[in-house]
Amino acid sequence: MIQVSDVSHRFGEREVLKDINLSVRERRVGVIGANGSGKSTFARLLNGLLIPDSGAVTVDGLDTREDAKAVRRRVGFVFQNPDNQIVFPVVEEDIAFGLKNLKLPKREIARKVDTVLAEYGLTHLRDRAAHLLSGGEKQLLAISAVLVMEPRYVVLDEPMTLLDLRNKKLILDTIRTIGQPVVLVTHDLDHLRDFERVIVFDGGRVVADGPPRDAIRHYTRAMA
Repeated sequence: MIQVSDVSHRFGEREVLKDINLSVRERRVGVIGANGSGKSTFARLLNGLLIPDSGAVTVDGLDTREDAKAVRRRVGFVFQNPDNQIVFPVVEEDIAFGLKNLKLPKREIARKVDTVLAEYGLTHLRDRAAHLLSGGEKQLLAISAVLVMEPRYVVLDEPMTLLDLRNKKLILDTIRTIGQPVVLVTHDLDHLRDFERVIVFDGGRVVADGPPRDAIRHYTRAMA
Protein backbone atom coordinates (compact mmCIF):
# COMPACT_ATOMS: atom_id res chain seq x y z
CA MET A 1 0.00 0.00 0.00
CA ILE A 2 1.09 3.57 -0.72
CA GLN A 3 0.21 6.00 2.06
CA VAL A 4 0.29 9.80 1.75
CA SER A 5 0.01 11.51 5.14
CA ASP A 6 -0.38 15.27 5.74
CA VAL A 7 1.69 16.04 2.64
CA SER A 8 2.33 19.57 1.43
CA HIS A 9 4.88 20.69 -1.14
CA ARG A 10 6.13 23.98 -2.56
CA PHE A 11 8.04 25.10 -5.60
CA GLY A 12 9.50 28.41 -4.50
CA GLU A 13 6.68 30.53 -3.15
CA ARG A 14 3.95 28.45 -4.79
CA GLU A 15 2.33 25.74 -2.72
CA VAL A 16 1.50 23.01 -5.23
CA LEU A 17 0.11 20.45 -2.78
CA LYS A 18 -1.74 21.19 0.44
CA ASP A 19 -2.51 18.76 3.25
CA ILE A 20 -2.92 15.61 1.14
CA ASN A 21 -4.09 12.52 3.03
CA LEU A 22 -4.92 9.33 1.16
CA SER A 23 -3.91 5.74 0.64
CA VAL A 24 -3.55 3.87 -2.65
CA ARG A 25 -4.40 0.19 -2.52
CA GLU A 26 -6.62 -0.39 -5.57
CA ARG A 27 -5.27 -2.03 -8.74
CA ARG A 28 -6.26 0.80 -11.06
CA VAL A 29 -6.27 4.43 -9.87
CA GLY A 30 -6.66 7.43 -12.16
CA VAL A 31 -5.46 10.93 -11.28
CA ILE A 32 -6.97 13.93 -13.08
CA GLY A 33 -7.02 17.70 -12.79
CA ALA A 34 -6.36 20.88 -14.73
CA ASN A 35 -2.82 21.92 -15.63
CA GLY A 36 -1.08 23.15 -12.49
CA SER A 37 -3.49 21.35 -10.16
CA GLY A 38 -0.73 19.32 -8.51
CA LYS A 39 -1.40 15.91 -10.03
CA SER A 40 2.07 15.42 -11.56
CA THR A 41 3.76 16.57 -8.36
CA PHE A 42 1.63 14.03 -6.49
CA ALA A 43 2.72 11.29 -8.91
CA ARG A 44 6.40 12.10 -8.42
CA LEU A 45 6.02 11.93 -4.66
CA LEU A 46 4.83 8.33 -4.87
CA ASN A 47 8.21 6.91 -5.82
CA GLY A 48 10.52 9.43 -4.19
CA LEU A 49 11.37 11.48 -7.27
CA LEU A 50 10.22 14.35 -5.05
CA ILE A 51 10.34 14.44 -1.26
CA PRO A 52 7.48 16.37 0.40
CA ASP A 53 8.30 19.56 2.26
CA SER A 54 6.07 18.32 5.06
CA GLY A 55 4.26 15.10 5.83
CA ALA A 56 5.28 11.64 4.67
CA VAL A 57 4.86 9.23 1.77
CA THR A 58 5.35 5.55 2.57
CA VAL A 59 5.35 2.52 0.27
CA ASP A 60 4.79 -0.79 2.03
CA GLY A 61 5.98 0.94 5.18
CA LEU A 62 9.12 2.46 3.60
CA ASP A 63 9.37 6.24 3.91
CA THR A 64 10.50 8.01 0.72
CA ARG A 65 12.50 10.45 2.84
CA GLU A 66 14.54 7.71 4.50
CA ASP A 67 14.42 4.83 2.00
CA ALA A 68 14.19 6.55 -1.37
CA LYS A 69 16.28 3.94 -3.22
CA ALA A 70 14.19 1.03 -1.92
CA VAL A 71 10.98 2.91 -2.73
CA ARG A 72 12.07 3.57 -6.31
CA ARG A 73 12.78 -0.12 -6.67
CA ARG A 74 9.18 -0.83 -5.65
CA VAL A 75 7.48 1.96 -7.60
CA GLY A 76 8.27 2.13 -11.31
CA PHE A 77 7.72 5.54 -12.92
CA VAL A 78 6.93 6.31 -16.56
CA PHE A 79 7.34 9.91 -17.73
CA GLN A 80 5.19 11.82 -20.19
CA ASN A 81 8.10 12.21 -22.60
CA PRO A 82 10.00 8.94 -23.16
CA ASP A 83 13.07 10.88 -24.33
CA ASN A 84 13.51 11.88 -20.67
CA GLN A 85 13.70 8.20 -19.73
CA ILE A 86 15.56 6.42 -22.53
CA VAL A 87 19.26 6.45 -21.63
CA PHE A 88 20.90 4.05 -24.12
CA PRO A 89 21.01 4.39 -27.91
CA VAL A 90 19.87 0.82 -28.69
CA VAL A 91 16.55 -0.69 -27.60
CA GLU A 92 17.97 -3.90 -26.11
CA GLU A 93 20.66 -2.00 -24.18
CA ASP A 94 18.15 0.42 -22.73
CA ILE A 95 15.96 -2.37 -21.37
CA ALA A 96 18.99 -4.15 -19.90
CA PHE A 97 20.37 -1.04 -18.19
CA GLY A 98 18.45 -1.28 -14.91
CA LEU A 99 19.05 -5.02 -14.64
CA LYS A 100 22.80 -4.51 -15.00
CA ASN A 101 22.69 -2.02 -12.13
CA LEU A 102 21.26 -4.83 -9.99
CA LYS A 103 24.39 -6.90 -10.77
CA LEU A 104 22.33 -9.81 -12.08
CA PRO A 105 24.07 -12.63 -13.94
CA LYS A 106 24.34 -12.04 -17.69
CA ARG A 107 22.22 -15.09 -18.49
CA GLU A 108 19.39 -13.86 -16.25
CA ILE A 109 19.57 -10.39 -17.76
CA ALA A 110 19.34 -11.84 -21.27
CA ARG A 111 16.35 -13.98 -20.28
CA LYS A 112 14.47 -11.07 -18.73
CA VAL A 113 15.21 -8.79 -21.70
CA ASP A 114 14.02 -11.45 -24.16
CA THR A 115 10.83 -11.95 -22.16
CA VAL A 116 9.88 -8.29 -21.99
CA LEU A 117 10.75 -7.67 -25.65
CA ALA A 118 8.41 -10.50 -26.64
CA GLU A 119 5.66 -9.56 -24.21
CA TYR A 120 5.42 -5.97 -25.44
CA GLY A 121 6.00 -6.57 -29.14
CA LEU A 122 9.49 -5.11 -29.34
CA THR A 123 11.52 -8.15 -30.39
CA HIS A 124 11.82 -6.93 -33.98
CA LEU A 125 13.15 -3.61 -32.69
CA ARG A 126 15.76 -4.97 -30.28
CA ASP A 127 18.75 -3.76 -32.36
CA ARG A 128 17.08 -0.55 -33.52
CA ALA A 129 18.38 2.89 -32.58
CA ALA A 130 16.03 4.22 -29.90
CA HIS A 131 15.98 7.74 -31.36
CA LEU A 132 14.63 6.37 -34.65
CA LEU A 133 11.55 4.81 -33.07
CA SER A 134 8.09 6.31 -33.44
CA GLY A 135 6.55 8.14 -30.50
CA GLY A 136 4.46 5.12 -29.55
CA GLU A 137 7.42 2.76 -29.85
CA LYS A 138 9.52 5.03 -27.65
CA GLN A 139 6.85 5.10 -24.97
CA LEU A 140 6.49 1.34 -25.21
CA LEU A 141 10.26 1.05 -24.73
CA ALA A 142 10.12 3.33 -21.68
CA ILE A 143 7.30 1.25 -20.16
CA SER A 144 9.13 -2.01 -20.93
CA ALA A 145 12.33 -0.73 -19.29
CA VAL A 146 10.31 -0.05 -16.13
CA LEU A 147 8.41 -3.34 -16.16
CA VAL A 148 11.50 -5.50 -16.71
CA MET A 149 12.58 -4.37 -13.22
CA GLU A 150 9.43 -6.04 -11.81
CA PRO A 151 8.27 -3.19 -9.56
CA ARG A 152 5.38 -3.74 -7.17
CA TYR A 153 3.56 -0.62 -8.38
CA VAL A 154 3.63 1.39 -11.61
CA VAL A 155 2.99 5.15 -11.85
CA LEU A 156 2.51 6.71 -15.28
CA ASP A 157 2.48 10.50 -15.67
CA GLU A 158 0.42 11.39 -18.77
CA PRO A 159 2.15 8.77 -20.97
CA MET A 160 -0.21 9.33 -23.92
CA THR A 161 -0.17 13.15 -24.10
CA LEU A 162 2.40 13.39 -26.91
CA LEU A 163 0.92 10.59 -29.04
CA ASP A 164 -1.49 10.40 -31.95
CA LEU A 165 -4.72 8.39 -31.63
CA ARG A 166 -3.24 5.14 -32.94
CA ASN A 167 -0.32 5.22 -30.53
CA LYS A 168 -2.54 6.32 -27.65
CA LYS A 169 -4.53 3.13 -28.16
CA LEU A 170 -1.32 1.09 -28.29
CA ILE A 171 -0.11 2.48 -24.96
CA LEU A 172 -3.54 2.27 -23.32
CA ASP A 173 -3.86 -1.37 -24.35
CA THR A 174 -0.40 -1.99 -22.90
CA ILE A 175 -1.32 -0.33 -19.61
CA ARG A 176 -4.36 -2.57 -19.36
CA THR A 177 -2.12 -5.65 -19.48
CA ILE A 178 0.15 -4.54 -16.61
CA GLY A 179 -0.23 -6.97 -13.75
CA GLN A 180 0.85 -4.61 -10.98
CA PRO A 181 -1.31 -1.91 -9.38
CA VAL A 182 -1.27 1.17 -11.64
CA VAL A 183 -1.61 4.88 -10.90
CA LEU A 184 -2.30 6.74 -14.17
CA VAL A 185 -2.18 10.53 -14.44
CA THR A 186 -4.10 11.57 -17.54
CA HIS A 187 -6.30 14.15 -19.24
CA ASP A 188 -8.10 11.44 -21.24
CA LEU A 189 -11.15 10.82 -19.09
CA ASP A 190 -12.56 8.03 -21.25
CA HIS A 191 -9.52 5.91 -20.44
CA LEU A 192 -10.56 5.78 -16.78
CA ARG A 193 -14.09 4.44 -17.14
CA ASP A 194 -13.05 0.91 -16.15
CA PHE A 195 -10.72 1.99 -13.32
CA GLU A 196 -11.58 1.27 -9.70
CA ARG A 197 -10.95 4.80 -8.44
CA VAL A 198 -10.29 8.32 -9.71
CA ILE A 199 -8.70 11.12 -7.67
CA VAL A 200 -9.34 14.73 -8.73
CA PHE A 201 -6.88 17.51 -7.90
CA ASP A 202 -7.62 21.24 -7.99
CA GLY A 203 -5.45 23.99 -6.58
CA GLY A 204 -3.16 21.50 -4.88
CA ARG A 205 -5.95 19.75 -3.00
CA VAL A 206 -7.97 16.57 -3.50
CA VAL A 207 -11.46 17.77 -4.37
CA ALA A 208 -13.01 14.44 -5.36
CA ASP A 209 -12.05 10.84 -4.80
CA GLY A 210 -14.17 7.85 -5.66
CA PRO A 211 -15.60 5.70 -8.44
CA PRO A 212 -14.81 6.98 -11.95
CA ARG A 213 -18.38 8.01 -12.75
CA ASP A 214 -18.69 10.24 -9.68
CA ALA A 215 -15.19 11.70 -9.74
CA ILE A 216 -15.24 12.44 -13.48
CA ARG A 217 -18.68 14.07 -13.15
CA HIS A 218 -17.32 16.35 -10.41
CA TYR A 219 -14.33 17.28 -12.57
CA THR A 220 -16.30 17.99 -15.75
CA ARG A 221 -18.78 20.16 -13.83
CA ALA A 222 -15.93 22.12 -12.26
CA MET A 223 -14.31 22.67 -15.66
CA ALA A 224 -17.54 23.76 -17.36
